[in-house]
Amino acid sequence: MYLEHFGLNEPPFKITPVTDFFFSGANRGEILDALVYAITDGEGIVKISGEVGSGKTMLCRMLLEKLPTNIKAIYLANPSLSRDELLYAIADRLSLDLEGQRVSVILQNLQNDLEAKYAKGERCVVLVDEAHAMPLDTLEELRLLYNLQVGKHKLLQIVLFGQPELDEKLSQSNMRQLKDRIVHHFTILPISQKVIHTYLMFRMRAAGYKGPDNFSASAEKLIGKASHGLMRRVNILADKALLAAFVENTHTITEHHVQAAIRDSEMTPMHKWGNRRNLAMVGGLTLFAAILAGAGWFMGREHQDTPPPPVASLATPSVVMVSPTVHVESAPLSTAAASALVLTESLSTTPSQTVGTPTTSASGKVANTSTPSNTAHNNSAPPEKSVASAALPAIPSNSLLKQRLDATNAMLSSTSKGSVSIQLFYTENAQADRMEGFFKRADKLGVLNEIYVLPIKLSGRDAYRVIYGVYPNSDAARNSIATLPQRYQEAFAPTLHLLDNSQKRP
Repeated sequence: MYLEHFGLNEPPFKITPVTDFFFSGANRGEILDALVYAITDGEGIVKISGEVGSGKTMLCRMLLEKLPTNIKAIYLANPSLSRDELLYAIADRLSLDLEGQRVSVILQNLQNDLEAKYAKGERCVVLVDEAHAMPLDTLEELRLLYNLQVGKHKLLQIVLFGQPELDEKLSQSNMRQLKDRIVHHFTILPISQKVIHTYLMFRMRAAGYKGPDNFSASAEKLIGKASHGLMRRVNILADKALLAAFVENTHTITEHHVQAAIRDSEMTPMHKWGNRRNLAMVGGLTLFAAILAGAGWFMGREHQDTPPPPVASLATPSVVMVSPTVHVESAPLSTAAASALVLTESLSTTPSQTVGTPTTSASGKVANTSTPSNTAHNNSAPPEKSVASAALPAIPSNSLLKQRLDATNAMLSSTSKGSVSIQLFYTENAQADRMEGFFKRADKLGVLNEIYVLPIKLSGRDAYRVIYGVYPNSDAARNSIATLPQRYQEAFAPTLHLLDNSQKRP
């Protein structure tokens, strides 16, 4: 209605996210750059939180545009998905036709597809908008999907955009494993009173306005006060103020135009800016600058006398965030940023020489056996080779590795279709001596007979996929992850692995 009056090509303050109107001020641009860096050169789950209308969705849309072409972005705008619906949604974005398939089949196909993409130098990231509205079970499924990896590299990255309620969800005790995997946390702050003028005129110029600055100082101050610095509220008030000025046939927006906009908007009152505390953009401009300046990340690992297998997932990152409190006495807000020290924890167990006797688990798992069998092999995922026929380096006949390979062969010949195991990790090579230490510690923990080994090919090299237990379906396996030895839960990134015995030898 007022476009011609102000010489505009389009409405400057529409609330629908349009990337042409992305405002890089107020640290938005720095957060975007840090997000791109975190996704392309790092790993770990990323969380972006902010109040309603602070610009989270716009930031998400900009991220979609700025990611490199080798990164496939899976954007989930509807967070109200069940666990199974989430898997179907991701599979659909990857153009996988898995309609009507069991969850275990979907998971295996997802892993196969992600591994194939990784082999071609491609990566995938899931962007979840409004993540605070996602059910807890679905958030937990995201964590399990994040556990998918090849060697040292994660196959799927996750970025969560949500309101502060997301932090409350993640603070629940049953969400601590997901929370511990969040490596970067960015908080989008309201724009300060000083930035209101720059923001208003940026939007006007982006819409084609070529005249002099037309918001009076008093109008800008009132917009900032009434909106509490939230961009959506600023947009609503500025749009209505332009309309009020158009009705009066003036090109200057004054305080009384904004007052009319406020009366018409019926906005819900919010806490004053001066009462807002603990607003820290963790990892924003300061973190990004520190990364580029070579401040680096500090990694630590505890070593054993008997080294564990060489896998990245032996250390699950835990995060120590340094988040200074920001005391705001009056507007404008000042922003504070802090860097994060990413520390790693490693498996700590004691070796033992004893080999346990196979037993039937009371948890419903299929009984294990160490009796060798040459009648079955497993090829449930493309990189895996037959346990019986894999061309591996010589393995001592009295080694624990040989025993577990034979037990795996026997297990595959007796499991029913649709059985699922829990994947603990991949190795990077097939060195038998490096595996022995892990098996000895597993024996000491009393779980050696739950451990199976599947030979695989990793980047053209022989390697091993180490899995735990056998379960009748994915739900049973998923529920059993919480019953893994505490050391395994802390040291590994457990996920589900489908056991397909349809390719057994006759």
